[in-house]
Amino acid sequence: MTDTTTPRGFSDVFDTEVVGRWSAPGRVNLIGEHTDYNDGFVLPFAIDRRTTVTVGVRTDRLLRVSSSFEAGVHEISLDALDPASMSGWSSYVFGIAWALHVAPTRAESPAFSAAGGDLSGVDLSTATGLDLFVESDVPVGAGLSSSAALECSVALAFAELWSIDVNRSTLAAVGQLAENEAVGAPTGIMDQSASLLGRADSGVFLDCRSLDADVVELGFAAAGLEVLVVDTKVEHAHATGGYVDRRASCERGAAALGVSSLRDLDADDLARAEQMLDDETFRRVRHVVTENQRVLDTVRTLRTDGARAIGHLLDASHVSMRDDFEISVPELDLAVATAQASGALGARMTGGGFGGSAIALVPTEARAAVEQAVVAAFAEAGFAAPTVFTVNADEGARRDA
Repeated sequence: MTDTTTPRGFSDVFDTEVVGRWSAPGRVNLIGEHTDYNDGFVLPFAIDRRTTVTVGVRTDRLLRVSSSFEAGVHEISLDALDPASMSGWSSYVFGIAWALHVAPTRAESPAFSAAGGDLSGVDLSTATGLDLFVESDVPVGAGLSSSAALECSVALAFAELWSIDVNRSTLAAVGQLAENEAVGAPTGIMDQSASLLGRADSGVFLDCRSLDADVVELGFAAAGLEVLVVDTKVEHAHATGGYVDRRASCERGAAALGVSSLRDLDADDLARAEQMLDDETFRRVRHVVTENQRVLDTVRTLRTDGARAIGHLLDASHVSMRDDFEISVPELDLAVATAQASGALGARMTGGGFGGSAIALVPTEARAAVEQAVVAAFAEAGFAAPTVFTVNADEGARRDA
């Protein structure tokens, strides 16, 4: 079935009765990039931009999904869930159903065992089909995890409507499984964890090995600070290209150094790593090792000295991503440098890289000047105009109605 007009809402596409509405936020990663799939540390926060899914219950076994941003309806049977038959953005939705279906067989995998949730009782053989309509104000391709926002809003809806009693850490593992195997993007668990566990005015300090999560008060507003996002409009895709290469390089480095993951290394190991590895692999390893330490230092500094003292850690993180991990692009570098020169306390690219967004920690009184300077710098460089906006730390996934 294909709708020939742009859908305006659930009732424009589906004739089932709405039973609920769920939403989940995108995220900004304050610090800790490409550390999550290396079992490391991250400090993201959920943002006040969300993806909402409105759901109706069907009498058959079909899952059908449409959205406000694309005409048409995608569908799949709950009896034929197979990643090979999924494509496009709907694979994020159908992939969650598939992941819930296969999750009981993955209970011993590191992500699920660390999450501590029991999915052994999940049985979708009698689950009813659903109609889902998706709306979102999380920018796509901006490094703000629009994919996790979609996955987590859908996962929460599925869990409730199919009576799956499971904790949020396990739902994050379900989201990661869907993104890794149904979508084909080898991402870690950070994005889903931030979207599900976020709290207002707080970051989620996550140990990606144990999945222990600690809520850390950010205190930006009290310190007179704002987080400014510069969406460069350079889109990235995690299922292809450099992201895959970086993960493979990290795995090669860990294997050569005789550890299960780069989490097992610290600064004292870098001299040995430099002797054993080729230059490129060494620099990839050095980024992850030093970035882990920067996350720990940021959490400690927030707790002891406050938000105004973390700027240099954000700056150092960007240098490491630019030079050692080589995931920045000229637009991101320009956004960061301009923000730093115009009054930001610290700035860095955020997200997987190769495009997306930069963030700047900016005194409220300097926000307008920083924004104007970045827009002017992009125009002078001949780049497409960026979108610049502020974000606040918000609540995680929830049922809205």
